[in-house]
Amino acid sequence: MGPDPIRSAVEQAPFVLLVAEGPQLRILGVSRAALAMTGERDVIGRPLREALSDLAGQGWLDAYDEVYRTGVPVAGQRWRAHLAQPDGSVREFYADFSINPWLEPDGTVRGVIAGGIDVTEIVQARLEAERDADDLREQYRQARDVVDALQQALLPRGLPLLPGARVAASYLLAGAGTAAGGDWFDAVPRASGTLALVVGDVVGHGVTASGVMGQLRAVLQDRLDDGAGPAEALAAADRFARRVPGARAATVCVAVLDLGSGAVEYCTAGHPPPLLVTAAGEPRFLAPSGAGPLGTGGTFPVATERLDVGDVLLLYSDGIIERPGRTVAAASGEFARVAAAAVAGRALHAPDVSPAERACTQTVELLVRTTGYRDDITLFAAQRSAPVEPMHTDVPADLTHLGALRKTLGSWLETVAVTGEDAFAIQHAVGELATNAVEHAPPGGSVAVTARLTPLGVAEITVAGPGPWREPRRVSERGRGLALSSQLVDELTMDRSGRGTVATLRHRVTRPAALLGAAGPGPADVAEPDELMSIVDSEDAATVLVAGPVDAATAERLQHELLYRSRGGTVPLTADLSGVTHLASAGVAALHAIAARHRAHDTALTLLAPPGSPARHVLALVALPHT
Repeated sequence: MGPDPIRSAVEQAPFVLLVAEGPQLRILGVSRAALAMTGERDVIGRPLREALSDLAGQGWLDAYDEVYRTGVPVAGQRWRAHLAQPDGSVREFYADFSINPWLEPDGTVRGVIAGGIDVTEIVQARLEAERDADDLREQYRQARDVVDALQQALLPRGLPLLPGARVAASYLLAGAGTAAGGDWFDAVPRASGTLALVVGDVVGHGVTASGVMGQLRAVLQDRLDDGAGPAEALAAADRFARRVPGARAATVCVAVLDLGSGAVEYCTAGHPPPLLVTAAGEPRFLAPSGAGPLGTGGTFPVATERLDVGDVLLLYSDGIIERPGRTVAAASGEFARVAAAAVAGRALHAPDVSPAERACTQTVELLVRTTGYRDDITLFAAQRSAPVEPMHTDVPADLTHLGALRKTLGSWLETVAVTGEDAFAIQHAVGELATNAVEHAPPGGSVAVTARLTPLGVAEITVAGPGPWREPRRVSERGRGLALSSQLVDELTMDRSGRGTVATLRHRVTRPAALLGAAGPGPADVAEPDELMSIVDSEDAATVLVAGPVDAATAERLQHELLYRSRGGTVPLTADLSGVTHLASAGVAALHAIAARHRAHDTALTLLAPPGSPARHVLALVALPHT
């Protein structure tokens, strides 16, 4: 017999087409356009969930099952999907599609027939065009105004980085032009090694709801920061709600997690109960504690739970379970399944993102693209993790070893998940302190550097070296290191009571919440510093490109090279510092010396430092003119 003509026709269809049969949806035919998306994998005769297992958790396979089970077609536009390719990469594409039941003559469902169009290029082109559109830029500016107001009035300035937990949050506005809503979340780390988590919802929208929410958040934060448990903190908020009409009937969930034991105390004051997703990706809603909304005359009984290492606790607002076209029960079940897939890494491909962050961003995306949403959505996740180990290293008293210290410290900061701005401040401050200590250490000596993350989310780093360190002097091109360090971090103390000097810096480290739909980059990664400084002449003879670290070990060479190229400061020179990864006080002193030579000869020295670069940040701090 020749080939099956129906299968041959399906294969030649000029669009994505798939035919599957039976309860397992065994694939009978697939078009070449569909095979190209899958990386030409062998799918004929295999159950759909086996052949396309990497789509599990992304909503596609559930849609096929629903059509087979109910006989009701499902359609979607611009759905995003990630599919593994033969070379190990993961391809992202968008598709418009329709999944329809394949019916027997008697009306029973035999299988499914799915057809679609790959619209990836169209979506990418549209997104690119939107970025350049004047009207969209105006819309983004309006959205940014709303987001800024939310950040100031509703949301914490940053989520703490803690030694035994990873915390993440996402906030999705109901619309770019919508007035600020009444949802909020908060994370309050405490010296006792516990972390208080809050998600609440004030009735209404607009300025009034925002103001009431801000006051409620302040009451709860104050009580929780003072060590109160869920019941005591909610009782204080309840007293406030009885006096302020706009706060009545506000719902709040407060949970206190012991980062050491994993014990959780929580109270659901009229709010949906938390969702627990185990490290293995198994979801379970916790039992409501039985408390009513604020200001309604009830009490606040507390329930208990326990988190193992790797478990994720999710608090959320009701916008995620009150989506259009879903009952609360169906939406809750869907939320649990999608969140579990995101936590376990079974949804969209994001191996470098923590399970807590995947739960907050992917869950919202996968749910609302199916149903849309009417209300603001807040999703807050805390994953219990193994404690971050402290760092200890001894640096030989040799300036050439400062690069190795930056690399060691950078690795520790990356383990802690410190974002770019905080990492920049800590790296520079520690570099200045270590330089000072090394310069005053005896030959063959060493400087001890230790780092730890405190229960309050503060990076505490000590630099201990022998001998008295140089104090900042008013008239000097050196001695800037301690002054610069104190400007970069929250706190810097010096202890000279022993035989040497111990400098301790403390800096609160945080990560931003995901404000979904807002324009702008995500959290910056911690960059690994280069180990060598390079100076290269550009095509323009009067411009020099400087790259790499400029510290105590390389500053003298920088000064020599730049003065050589400017004939001792007698001819104009432009130094492009955009490639500089680290600009220490020794480098600042060298630039000041070069600038002084140019001023003496009345010639121009132009320092180029683009916004966001390490050089720009330091030059602004030390008031050295730059472009």
